[in-house]
Amino acid sequence: MNHVKAILWKQLKDTLKNKVVLIQFIMFPVMTVIMENAISIQGMQEHFFANLFAVMYVGMAPLTCIASIISEEKEKNTLRVLQMCNVKAFAYLLGNAIYIVSVCMLGSLVIGLAGGYKGFDLLTFILILFVGNIISLVLGAAIGVASKNQMMATSLTMPVMMVLSFLPMLSMFNDTIRKIAKYFFTQQLNILINTVGNITVRKDTIIILLSNMVLIGVIFMVSYRKSFMRNTSPCL
Repeated sequence: MNHVKAILWKQLKDTLKNKVVLIQFIMFPVMTVIMENAISIQGMQEHFFANLFAVMYVGMAPLTCIASIISEEKEKNTLRVLQMCNVKAFAYLLGNAIYIVSVCMLGSLVIGLAGGYKGFDLLTFILILFVGNIISLVLGAAIGVASKNQMMATSLTMPVMMVLSFLPMLSMFNDTIRKIAKYFFTQQLNILINTVGNITVRKDTIIILLSNMVLIGVIFMVSYRKSFMRNTSPCL
């Protein structure tokens, strides 16, 4: 636990210096506050911008942040230094995961409050995003672990991020895209978020979310074994 706490403190200080990671945490919450207060169109769906940006936030922030952090520290041999301090790979990943999910949940709270959610509806909104943040983070960790350097991680995260973030939005305008998007966890989260207040969890939603979790978990385990367990050094 001491190692996990040390990783948490280290990432907090590094994030304040790393503008690329910092902007991922604050961009969508700030955009939600601005858009929800600046734009009002007759007939527009309630919580429209909050719901839209919340799903994009889940598909982008946790994934890109953890992939960037892990790949950068592999490239700079920071992980080798941590290993010399007897920090295990699991403790390192857990510390990063706790930190990123905590910050993302603060951003999710801002989005929910800006969208006008209150009470039980706000709690439901936050819990839905929590599930999404966990799934997105595990996928980002798999990419970061599998990448040899930050450039490789960026090239892998960009297309994945674009698909996860923008498919739910595009599905609102195209039936064909909607049929494809339903197999991605962000689209299922989008469906759940848009029914907050009168939420009904369908069987296919549970199946798709669990399938996404299992698939992403397998991808992470394969990446983890190849990178961190191939030899005694976690810095590969």
